[in-house]
Amino acid sequence: MTTLIIVPGWRDSGPGHWQSLWADSLPGARRVVQDDWITPTRQAWVGSLARQILAVDGPVVVAAHSLGCMATVHLPPEAAARIQGALLVAPADPERRGVLADFAPVPYQALPYRSVLVASSNDPYCPVRTAGAYARAWGSEFVRLQNAGHINVEAGFGPWPLGLALLQSFGGAALALPLAQAA
Repeated sequence: MTTLIIVPGWRDSGPGHWQSLWADSLPGARRVVQDDWITPTRQAWVGSLARQILAVDGPVVVAAHSLGCMATVHLPPEAAARIQGALLVAPADPERRGVLADFAPVPYQALPYRSVLVASSNDPYCPVRTAGAYARAWGSEFVRLQNAGHINVEAGFGPWPLGLALLQSFGGAALALPLAQAA
């Protein structure tokens, strides 16, 4: 069985956000909760995510958004080894926002699992060129959306069927049935 772990970004993913909708509708999905959503620290965020992953029996698939992507790529090897795949959506650029600076520098080496990075041509929090550089460095498949903002509620993204399809591409018995029903 594969477990879906949802990793929200800075300030969490509120009601109506695709991550919140997935957490509520996909059986067995687990959502990472941070102690401080406003002033994040890399140690705390990565620690919370690593504990969530290591508490699962079997492989996990991660669905991360924004700063959640940065927490995911900073994971220690023992947690990263449990990941079967990661959907990394609208990554943050911690070098451009002071409050996120603790997540810099961004690791620029290949991830030890399959990943798909989805970015927008007009994301206000991370230039698409930077997202493309992340994808190349991490060995991620790169999906570029045109004028999709930060791929969140404010940009018009609710259930997000394309995201579900990309997530389903990672396979795993726990992902296949719920996603087929949700689409």
